[in-house]
Amino acid sequence: MSLTAAPRLETERLILRGPEKSDAEAVMAFLMDPARSAGFGHIAKRGDAWRWFAMNVGHWHWHGYGYFVIEDRETAAPAGISGIWFPETWPEPELGWVVFDGYEGRGIAFEAARRARRWAYDELGFTTLTSNILPDNDRSKRLATRLGAVYERTYHNENMGEDELWRHPGPETVAA
Repeated sequence: MSLTAAPRLETERLILRGPEKSDAEAVMAFLMDPARSAGFGHIAKRGDAWRWFAMNVGHWHWHGYGYFVIEDRETAAPAGISGIWFPETWPEPELGWVVFDGYEGRGIAFEAARRARRWAYDELGFTTLTSNILPDNDRSKRLATRLGAVYERTYHNENMGEDELWRHPGPETVAA
């Protein structure tokens, strides 16, 4: 059972849905893995990772959007997270994505981010989105470019340090 009122979005291979209690272990494992979560925000302690998971649930309640859990249609396993993130201190709403261990290189992040962005434009009425990417995160920069985003500026992110803001094309120019 979802912990939020998040809609269920579908693509050919994926389901994007609200977080469920059963997703906590996969999300926390990702957050506590220093290599995998480096570009997202590594969280070393299990209790702090649990609080991040609960914060995402709260983010949905506060804003009406947040990170979806990406579910692999074939296995029903959580494969990552993607959605719209706008915590205090962020310059503006961000389209974010990560995939969990074993799901890299399949185009899952692209497929999920593209679907989440379309939902934000069509259902939430957003007219622009950004992605905040650490300067050395070349994989995310390539994905942002593939999504049509362009580098706009570097700024200081209170949580992440030096961060790059990438601007996505507006709703009128992205495919459905």
